[in-house]
Amino acid sequence: MPEKKKTVTVKPKPVETRMSKPQASRNVRPADGASKPAAPDLPNGAKQMAAFEAAMKLFHARKLKEARDLFSQATNGPERDVAQRASLHLAMCDRRLQQAAVTLTSAEDYYNYAVALINSRNLAEARSHLDRALQISPASDHIHYAMAVVLTLSGDLPGAHESLRRAIELEPRNRLAARQDSDLAALANSLQYGSLVYPERK
Repeated sequence: MPEKKKTVTVKPKPVETRMSKPQASRNVRPADGASKPAAPDLPNGAKQMAAFEAAMKLFHARKLKEARDLFSQATNGPERDVAQRASLHLAMCDRRLQQAAVTLTSAEDYYNYAVALINSRNLAEARSHLDRALQISPASDHIHYAMAVVLTLSGDLPGAHESLRRAIELEPRNRLAARQDSDLAALANSLQYGSLVYPERK
C-alpha cells in the first residue's frame, strides 16, 4: 500500500505541470514553447528547404552524386511540397547516374544514347554525344540527321541546315524523312530548307 500511495502522489505533480506548460506554450510560443515543441519543426523545415535549394544548384551543375545526397535529406521534413519535389529530383539523379555508368564505346552507342536524351529534351548532352559519335563515324547519315534535329530544337538553324544537308548528301532518303519530321518544323520555315528538302520545286 505505501508503494502504491507513493506512485499515486507522484503522478499528479507532473500531470499538473504538463497541463500548465502546454497551455502556456500554445499561447506564448516565443517563450517556453519555442524551445521545445516548435524547435523540431522550424529548424527541420528550414534545413529541408536549404538542402533542397543547395541540391538544385548541384543538380544544374551536373554534380549528381552530391545533389542526390541533399535531395535525399530534403525528402524528410515538414514541408510536403519540398519533399515531393525532392523525391522527383532524387529519382532523376538515380536515372542519370545509372545512365552515366553505362560504358559508351562505339558510334552507335553514343547515337542511341543521344536519341534517348533528345526524347527527354536534354539537348545539350545529346549534342555532345552526337559530336562524339561523329568523331568516330563521320560518314554516318543517321547521326548527321539526329544532329540536325538537336540543332533545330536548340535554335541553331544554320547549323541544323548544314547537318541535314550532309545527312541527305550521304543518304537521299533522309529528304523524305525530313518532310514528315515535326522536330524540324522550325527549320522548315527557312528558304534553304525548301530547296534542300523539295529540290523539285526549284
